[in-house]
Order: sequence, then structure tokens, then C-alpha cells
Amino acid sequence: MATTRSGTSSSSSTTIISVRRFHRGWQRFVPFLGYHHVLMILIVVAIILLSLLLAGCSSSSPLIPGIFLLSIYYKSYEAHPDTAQVDYSFYTAMQRLTGNAELQARVGYFGICVNPDGGSWLCSNNATALAREVSVDQDPLNLIWLAAQFKDMIVFPYLIIIAIIFAFICLLLLATFPGWHEEEDSEGSEREVKPFPSRPVSQIALAIIFIASIFVLVSVLWQHTASVAASVIAQDFGNGVVKSGVGTSAMVMGWFAFTLLIIVTIGLLVMILSIRVLSSMV
Repeated sequence: MATTRSGTSSSSSTTIISVRRFHRGWQRFVPFLGYHHVLMILIVVAIILLSLLLAGCSSSSPLIPGIFLLSIYYKSYEAHPDTAQVDYSFYTAMQRLTGNAELQARVGYFGICVNPDGGSWLCSNNATALAREVSVDQDPLNLIWLAAQFKDMIVFPYLIIIAIIFAFICLLLLATFPGWHEEEDSEGSEREVKPFPSRPVSQIALAIIFIASIFVLVSVLWQHTASVAASVIAQDFGNGVVKSGVGTSAMVMGWFAFTLLIIVTIGLLVMILSIRVLSSMV
């Protein structure tokens, strides 16, 4: 029994020593993750998502054409009759006009991507240049022009750009927050301490990230509403020959970025209130 107990105690002590060594080694290579570091990570992710959202349809890279606000494309299907349609035969004429066209146009914040025949994508911010690459039979209803009108007259990317700038400024302010460090107490032993961040800096960061969140909310809400409305109108007008849709990836990126910024805003507010309560208790 004594041998068993001694063996068990020695193995447990060895395990504890190994855990301590691992913990010390981990702290050497990875800095101690503080509360503000988590907020900074969320801001970085939000900035990346918003940047990808703005970059949608700006080039023909493999993933960029898949990030779009609105997609309009030719597709033959049975037209939906309605008593409010004065001339239903108009849609029959449109089917004869479009023929075998299969062009697809996608709209982003700063560009348009066109796929004339199901092959590779052609992307540019100049609709005229794209129209010159397409024949009349490939785009008889001028969907490229329609996509350009949507981009120029409805899409407004500048609030998102301002929000990205504000989020980056907030990121820099959070980087000034003090981190964990070791200092000696009155008894001479070392302990880890973390001073409170500056209250004015915290309040400025909160105000900036709150404004950025509002800008992203307005932009994403406008983007979603405008894209859905344009999609419905385009498909109803091209009843039987034109289909349209809203970019799911762009919507997910926009709303997820807004959610992250709101989480950061709430996190900063909770931190400021907690520091105020702790300061009053000292």
C-alpha cells in the first residue's frame, strides 16, 4: 500500500510540474490575453468583413465575383399572368427577343461582374467597357446598363468606408490600454497586475465604435432593402425571361460585421461602467 501511495503521489507531482512548465512556456510565446484584446480581435474581424464586402465584384479573382449585392440574369421560364397586366403578349415578344441569351450581371459597391456565356467572369467598374465585350444577342435587354444604374444611383458605400476608418481608430485606442505586468508587492513577492485604462480614452473609443456601428447599420439596412426592391422590380419587369437575386454572402458579411461592432460597443460600455464601480469601491 505504501508503495502504491508513493507512486501515485510522485506521478501526480510530476503531472503538476509538467502543467506548470507548459503554462510558463505558453506565456513566453503568447502574451496574456486581456479583455481589450478580445475586443480588438472582434474589431479586426469586422474590418476584414466590411473590406471584403466593399471589394465585391471589383475584380475577376476566384472569390470576389461571389460577393455581390444584386444579380440579374437571363433565364426562360413561364411568365406569371396577372389581371393588372394590360398587354400580356408583351412577355411573349420579350421571350422571342432574348432568344438563347444567358448573360448574368452581378453588382458590387465598386464594380460590376458579367458572365456572358457561362464561362469566366469579366469585372470592371466601367459598364461601358463591359458592354463592348458583349454582343447584342448576349444582352438584348441591356442588363449591364441596368446593373450600372443600380450601382451608380442606389448603392452608397461611403458610410461603410467611414465606419472602417472609425473602427480602425478605435482599434488604435484599445491598443493603448495597459496590459498585464509583474511588480513586487510590499512583501517582496511578484504578482501580476493590470492598471485601469484611461477613462477619457475609453469614452472616446466607445463613442467612435458606437458611431461606426450606426453607420454600418444604416448602410447594411439600406443595402438589404434596396437590393431586395431592385431584385423584385427587375424580375417582374422581365417576367418570363429575367431572373434576379440578392447576394447572400454580402448580406451575411454586412450583418455579421454590424453584430461584431455592437458586441464591441456593449463590451466597452460594460468595461467603463465596471471600472467606475470598482473605482468608487477603492
